[in-house]
Amino acid sequence: MDRRHFLAAVPAALMAGKAMAAAPASSKGVMLMNRIGPSSSELYIANADGSNERKLLQGASVFEYHASFGPDGKSVIFTSERLGDGQSDLFRANLDGSGIQPLVVGSAVDDSGELSPDGSRLAFVSTRQGYVANVWILDLKTKRLTNLTGAPEVQGDPSLPNGFFRPAWSPDGKQIAFSSDRNTDWRGHHEGKGWEHTQELSIYVIGADGKGLRRVASKPGYCLGSPKWSPDGKRVAFYELTTEDTWFTRRPDTVGGVTSQIVSVDVATGERVELTSGPGFKLFPQFLSDDVVAYQRKGGPEEGLYTTDGKPPIKRVVRSPVWSPDGKSVIYEKVGFKARGQFKPLYSWDPKFDYLHTDVFPVVAGDGTLAITEKQQGNSSLVTMNRDGSNRRVVFEVEGRGLDPVLLKKGLAGAFMPGWSPDGQWLTFGMGVWFQERTKGKATLMRVRRDGTDYEPLTDGTVHSGFPSYSADGKEIVFRVWGESEKGLRVINLDTRQIRVLTTGYDNLPFWSPDGKRIVFTRKVDAVNFDVFTIRPDGSDLQRLTTNRGNDGHAVWSADGRILFSTGMYGFREEAALYDNTFQPYGQIMVMNADGTGKRLLTDSLWEDSMPMYLPAK
Repeated sequence: MDRRHFLAAVPAALMAGKAMAAAPASSKGVMLMNRIGPSSSELYIANADGSNERKLLQGASVFEYHASFGPDGKSVIFTSERLGDGQSDLFRANLDGSGIQPLVVGSAVDDSGELSPDGSRLAFVSTRQGYVANVWILDLKTKRLTNLTGAPEVQGDPSLPNGFFRPAWSPDGKQIAFSSDRNTDWRGHHEGKGWEHTQELSIYVIGADGKGLRRVASKPGYCLGSPKWSPDGKRVAFYELTTEDTWFTRRPDTVGGVTSQIVSVDVATGERVELTSGPGFKLFPQFLSDDVVAYQRKGGPEEGLYTTDGKPPIKRVVRSPVWSPDGKSVIYEKVGFKARGQFKPLYSWDPKFDYLHTDVFPVVAGDGTLAITEKQQGNSSLVTMNRDGSNRRVVFEVEGRGLDPVLLKKGLAGAFMPGWSPDGQWLTFGMGVWFQERTKGKATLMRVRRDGTDYEPLTDGTVHSGFPSYSADGKEIVFRVWGESEKGLRVINLDTRQIRVLTTGYDNLPFWSPDGKRIVFTRKVDAVNFDVFTIRPDGSDLQRLTTNRGNDGHAVWSADGRILFSTGMYGFREEAALYDNTFQPYGQIMVMNADGTGKRLLTDSLWEDSMPMYLPAK
């Protein structure tokens, strides 16, 4: 992967927000992948009372978020994906939207920028060194970059979460506050039972020279985030909620029930004061004076912008608010989650491939026909199409099949994970209810001809069955079962309909190799960790290919015998509680050889990237 970064001018057309997408070159292959994250984000500016709201960048907006005011209140720093969907870079503009200029651009995550009080240095979060989120400093005059949190005495245990987020300059420019999950443990939600991770953060202060790291606020079992200094430099404010609630804050059906508080701490003495009380998810605190703090309330009917002095709130659905130095203006973002279109171009981290978005569980037949579960753009029916999107066909429609329409609408039921037979004539899949609903419902292994005829069940539905894959000779299908008394992988012989036990662990998502010699799958190896394994079809020679504790899974084979999978080994790239409508926003795509060697990251974004599938060059 090309990890070169540059601090240079970018063509003016890009600064103005003009489209840069082009049809993929015929000499390149394609990597299909799914992304869960906002599909649009636009910055707005308004008076502090909510009046005179207007678009910040006017017609030059593309996909912008995480703004901060310059110290003089006349400019704004923001993150933009104008160089490609998923590629976050830092820019500066005037408050009227003019004068857009790049500050930090490249293939890494560059985000959460804030200028020093004298305007000479930029603090920001970047994954440019080792793919882990660190706080960096850019000298705007010399262009010198410094990894502020990269020193050994600052870094935590690399096998554990080790991210550094949301830097904030002290008023005198001598210190930077930030949040970090360094030296905390990996943990799943619901007391460790969940696949997705929660996050425990503490508040730290470090000198602008990278020396004198101090933890100024921490609470076991809690997440403390988004620090901001008081004007006199004596206190730092932050939000505080339970670690478990960092899962519920990013789920649309639960965020309204989360409670957090805005807290400030004396940097010298550690004395803490809770500035808010009562229910509601409160975040993004900022001192308007030494005594008054503004903040956002997210989720539920009381969503909006608040202050601790009791003034009437501004009721509106916005994200990432930041107030001007004089407290008279506020910038925030409005985000959208309309599903990305099939084959929408994404930023490509690998120069040999064009990255294109796909709906979930893509799989390609020998003749190049693509099959997907149309979950994000449909009702989780099975759809096939050519690789250019033509000849689209609904092969299996889930409506009228006895599934709960409410669960279908939520994406919790449907026809999941199609698998092609080697001759391209059949599709196998699981049909039923999924995710947390599996404890209350059923799923059956099915198959259907590619023209939609001869639909038939392959299991009787007594055991929750799904996520199938055909053997290379087309005679067998591997799938996973899940229940109180039965778990693991099973193999069904299509001639005899006999089922044999392959594994009995907490295993999922099996995928047969193109040569038929091995099956790759995901296994839960302890309370909070999932890893990628392979096994021979006869149950012998089990091999564990990943060993980090950050969760690896959703593995598939490429046509050349390599394995693509989703990994969380580099941890969160942002405070987890700040995400919306997502499951595991730390997930990135990686490729490795069949024996687990040669691991290489293929994406480096702020969002949840998964479900990759290579399409060779035509």
